Amino acid sequence: MPELPIAAVERIARKAGVERISAEALEELTVSVEEIAAELVREIETIAKHAGRRTVKAEDVKIAAGKM
Repeated sequence: MPELPIAAVERIARKAGVERISAEALEELTVSVEEIAAELVREIETIAKHAGRRTVKAEDVKIAAGKM
């Protein structure tokens, strides 16, 4: 079961232009979003560590997001 609220992912899908989406598709999309977010966070952490920091900063997020 995904940890992200399915309603939040549905709002994102609707903002992206999806008019109709099944409950099963929403659940699969939610799982995929969580996997992508986890991968992004791992990259962000690597960037922060490379900079000699334990704290993640907004610039780390921007750098990691730019790589994807």
